[in-house]
Amino acid sequence: MERINIGKETELIEFKKSTGELKAAVISIASILNKHGSGELYFGVKNNGDVIGQEISESTLRDISQAVSSHIKPTIYPEISIKTYGKLDVVYVKFEGNRAPYLAYNIPRIRVADEDKVMEQEIYEDMLQKRGDSAKDWELQTSEYTLDDIVLADLKSYLKKAKDAGRIEFDSQEPAVVMEKLNLLAKDGQHLLNAGAVLFCNSTMNDVQMAKFATDVKATFTDIRREDTGSIIGLSKICTQYIIDAMDWKADIVGLKRVETPEIPVEAVREAVINSYGHRLYNNNQCNEIDVFKDRIEIHTTGGFPQGHTPEEFFDGKKKAIRRNKRITGVLYYSKDMETFATGLKRIKDLCDEAGCKIDFRTEKDDFVVVFYRNLREEWNKNGEVVSSSLSSDHQKLPGDYQETTETLPGDYQETTETLPRDYQDTTKTNAEKIKEIMRENPTISTLSIAEIIGLSLDGVRYHIKKMKASGEIEREGGDFGGWWKVNG
Repeated sequence: MERINIGKETELIEFKKSTGELKAAVISIASILNKHGSGELYFGVKNNGDVIGQEISESTLRDISQAVSSHIKPTIYPEISIKTYGKLDVVYVKFEGNRAPYLAYNIPRIRVADEDKVMEQEIYEDMLQKRGDSAKDWELQTSEYTLDDIVLADLKSYLKKAKDAGRIEFDSQEPAVVMEKLNLLAKDGQHLLNAGAVLFCNSTMNDVQMAKFATDVKATFTDIRREDTGSIIGLSKICTQYIIDAMDWKADIVGLKRVETPEIPVEAVREAVINSYGHRLYNNNQCNEIDVFKDRIEIHTTGGFPQGHTPEEFFDGKKKAIRRNKRITGVLYYSKDMETFATGLKRIKDLCDEAGCKIDFRTEKDDFVVVFYRNLREEWNKNGEVVSSSLSSDHQKLPGDYQETTETLPGDYQETTETLPRDYQDTTKTNAEKIKEIMRENPTISTLSIAEIIGLSLDGVRYHIKKMKASGEIEREGGDFGGWWKVNG
């Protein structure tokens, strides 16, 4: 086999013969970050650059990722991929971070040529001081985003909420005027402060990763989604909807009314999501995270809980607020998305206690985690009650928020009255005819309700709807949220 060489090790590039050197690799990553803020590492390459290949199993990339995230603090999330040279595979790790000093296995090291040296105490303390200084007043630093980058739909919906709440009085919707009134405009009158950029622009600083797992541990993904850009206004809505879509709902038909109850109070979810953006640490190169497990749903806020405090201190609502991002939370206060009186955790806990949903607040070194347990679903299943894990898209709606529609709220926040068609159990009619009959009498009805009324599976209803849409017999107007059915034939 022809010899393949990919160059030499440098202060930015490290080679390891195999993942048998995983611990040493983790140490090298932290050392390079402390010196340069970014770098590359290869498994399956000799020190002289000769490619020898790395045996790669189903768990290889996951093991590397877990070792890096578990043993480097502050936590980083590298890009890990497979590269092929000739017929040999190697694992390629690309990493970056701007929160030096980084510790690997609780020891700070720094890159010197191609070696990893233990860092001197003076250098370590100096790096800690610089990290602390960079975190201060981050919100007030001028961003690269300008007035032209503002998402106008997000700004408009925010202003409507703030005015409805009676917390702002000016009438202008001009971005320049609004940004100046909210103290989000830089001195040049064109660029936004960082606070304004994350609130109203499709900013790369708001990234979030969302995933669903098959079990109670991070082993097998059933879905993974990453949003690399977006505004707080827009992404908080997307994150909340992701959780709503993943939750189970109990549906009861009481007389002519259908009452849906979510396993986790939607308002508690919304509160936890918006708080994760209001209180996250933005300049640490990390992202927020939403993890949906079989037994729980976790919302991770990067940056951790205020040092020296515990969540329990805030349960009675009497504790003074500790705000990491005063400008951001102040703006969200005007729209009633957040309060400035440290009552968020209390509201989340109270809502869950009232619904019977078990909740926990977990503090980690670099994350604060709100854990919603899915105990209600287990109780419903045990009692033989009707539970759906997939409500129709036209009925799963994010409550309130920034939507400018007349849509109604899901779950236990409302009761929707849907009149049952007179002949919905007529055996002489096809299922397609029954569906059209129901749609004529109630154009805003959800597919889940149609399934319950005619005794057909949800997939069965969706199958008929898809066929009738294709043939032009029915149309969906107004979109999934707040829309209605139009029957043509």
